[in-house]
Amino acid sequence: MAEAHQASSLLSSLSSDGTEVELSSPVWQEIYLSGLRSWKRHLWRVWNDILTGVVPASPLSWLFLFSAIQLAWFLQLDPSLGLMEKIKELLPDWGGQHYQLQGLLAAALFASGLWGALIFTLHVALRLLLSHHGWLLEPHGTMSSPTKTWHWSESSPGGTQGCSASNVRSRGSQCRQHRSPYARWACPGGGAVPDEQRDPDARLCMQYLESVRPVLGDDAFDRAAALASDFLRLQAPRLQLYLRLKSWCASNYVSDWWEEFVYLRSRGSLMVNSTYYMMDFLYVTPTPLQAARAGNAVHALLLYRHLLNQQEIPPTLLMGMRPLCSAQFERIFNTTRVPGVEKDYLRHLQDSRHVAVFHRGRFFRVGTHSSNGLLSPRALEQQFQEILDDPSPACPLEEHLAALTAAPRSMWAQVRELVKTHAATALEAVEGAAFFVSLDSEPAGLTREDPAASLDVYAHALLAGRGHDRWFDKSFSLIVFSNGKLGLSVEHSWADCPVSGHMWEFTLATECFQLGYAADGHCKGQPDPALPQPQRLQWDLPEQIHPSISLALRGAKTLSDNIDCHVFPFSYFGKSFIKCCHVSSDSFIQLVLQLAHFRDRGQFCLTYESAMSRLFLEGRTETVRSCTREACHFVRAMEDKEKTDQQCLALFRVAVDKHQALLKAAMSGQGIDRHLFALYVMSRFLHVQSPFLTQVQSQQWPLSTSQIPVQQMHLFDVHNYPDYVSSGGGFGPASDHGYGISYIFMGESTITFHVSSKKSSPKTDSHRLGQHIEDALLDVASLFQAGQHLKCRFRGPGENLGYRRGSLSSKTVDPKVPTTSTNF
Repeated sequence: MAEAHQASSLLSSLSSDGTEVELSSPVWQEIYLSGLRSWKRHLWRVWNDILTGVVPASPLSWLFLFSAIQLAWFLQLDPSLGLMEKIKELLPDWGGQHYQLQGLLAAALFASGLWGALIFTLHVALRLLLSHHGWLLEPHGTMSSPTKTWHWSESSPGGTQGCSASNVRSRGSQCRQHRSPYARWACPGGGAVPDEQRDPDARLCMQYLESVRPVLGDDAFDRAAALASDFLRLQAPRLQLYLRLKSWCASNYVSDWWEEFVYLRSRGSLMVNSTYYMMDFLYVTPTPLQAARAGNAVHALLLYRHLLNQQEIPPTLLMGMRPLCSAQFERIFNTTRVPGVEKDYLRHLQDSRHVAVFHRGRFFRVGTHSSNGLLSPRALEQQFQEILDDPSPACPLEEHLAALTAAPRSMWAQVRELVKTHAATALEAVEGAAFFVSLDSEPAGLTREDPAASLDVYAHALLAGRGHDRWFDKSFSLIVFSNGKLGLSVEHSWADCPVSGHMWEFTLATECFQLGYAADGHCKGQPDPALPQPQRLQWDLPEQIHPSISLALRGAKTLSDNIDCHVFPFSYFGKSFIKCCHVSSDSFIQLVLQLAHFRDRGQFCLTYESAMSRLFLEGRTETVRSCTREACHFVRAMEDKEKTDQQCLALFRVAVDKHQALLKAAMSGQGIDRHLFALYVMSRFLHVQSPFLTQVQSQQWPLSTSQIPVQQMHLFDVHNYPDYVSSGGGFGPASDHGYGISYIFMGESTITFHVSSKKSSPKTDSHRLGQHIEDALLDVASLFQAGQHLKCRFRGPGENLGYRRGSLSSKTVDPKVPTTSTNF
């Protein structure tokens, strides 16, 4: 998502004087601190697991083992083979009357030792089991003997898949999503540089040179190759040695540095640069009542938090069998990014029983719990309605105060000290909230009158707002529009999109299908007349911060006005048609984007596609460089009138295979970008000048792409309620002259695209690229229909069959009419 922009600004985040001073600390100290941070997190999680019964054996199992030993002892059997007798000899002699107590203590000590040994054995076995990634790299339809053995172990009742499938339902403790032992400290490879990357040899540099060959001229490529050769000969061995030492100490050799240097040290504005958005249902609004929608949504979000705290959310499984690391879920709620002069830090609270609400320039504190527990949706709606009905105006300096969170971080850090001095209570109410809620005064969403423009305005409102109506420091903000539409604005540093997407899917499904609404559109239940009113926050701010607020507001509006958003649902075909083509849906879209971008700009460019690396402990993302030589050959063939459809189709399949190989390599720890990033940071600590690494990190990403995965299809009934599917989300462009593109497969027949660019660039136009994407989709689909007998066929604009390359004219998607439903 927005990480491509942050990654491309890495050099600027390491150029300030303050940062240089901190990086001058000894590398041994940094390695020690990295390990210390990792072990602190590890010990806290282990302690929490013991308290909650996830270790990965429940404490009840210890009691069962102790009882079995006592029973055997009562039957005059010695399961310890004489070891308990030796333990009793080592215990103090308390006299004959305490002989039985000595026996119990010896049995308890033996049971504890045996229980610990079994847990350790299970822990090691799980790590070895989860360390196998060969299944991911094997060709589709084939399975080697080691993979068959691994799959049998995974599917067995004692394996991770059996645990995930049965134990969660039966006892709900072993394989839970949040802080799951299988998904966290049993994940392999997080603390070590992957085997294939232990030496930055020719393979690493050759893969980098291969990725940039399509976008570099001969002279530039020769210079890059010479720099890579010098790097391998001069700097690489020393840097790799220190990086390997770090991997032995830390849980993950790259993720802590990625969070710090890519996100927390960035001094630019969070708005657009480090935020992304997620939309509501595209065609359906369950209720037009703003307060009611807010009440149900907030209640659903807090239900999700409760399930996380109770560790009752099943683990996310890759391909239905491999659990992913869930460490990022720990900071969804109660988290704020606090600004600093040199770098920010993430402040996470264990609990928060209120949300901060913004409406018409005013801030409120809304309690979410009573003495009986979580407030009902109707009670929350009642409080939100009181805020909407409150006629009081905003106080001086209060209305645009939140624009400071969109200011450069160093500026906001300095002004925040003044705000904290004069309005500490109000600031703590906002930063200590579970999350931020913005009740917007304008409607949003798809409209019948102007469907295309309305979606663009909707996306822009979620991504940037008006610059002063979002608290961008919060982990996420829930935006509720006046017509009942919802959306999320998410800050990127604490976690990646699949984590917030998992929460958002649960929220939309729960608030519509489980909580529901009454016939009049209100939340179900009755108002509570004894419920306390929302607390209006008072900001007693000095006039001296007024210039800072005005400056921040001007900067936020300039940045907001410069963003061009375009959202369009492509409904001529979707995932079902791509499945009939027997190709990966993600690879299909990536090649379409290469074709569309080439038609838009007339050239190829470095392309950033985000791939998850959560197969590893505390893993986050890796980069797939989608602009490959194979993709370029396909694109040029599509633009060559002399090439036949069969020739283009053959090149397309070769490019798909290459993309799939890169994607699998990235997911299995064989990508290159995070490794090169870690080497670069290590070179800065060691004061080693590496022109090659500097060149790698200074590259721009004119095309930044990401697929928003649908992770919980079981929550939505796409057959009976096809319109109740999320329309995904988007993010800003990674470079001034580039595009940001995200896409989501809505059900089986629609793909929604979110395209962004900067209006200040004469080279980009989001709507123009969107048209090229539609044309490219139909052109590529026509290759399959022209050359194969497909059981499923796509519906083109005006006719049922595909189109010859270059024959498409401008077209407009006829969207479904948005409906309003108040009861299910």
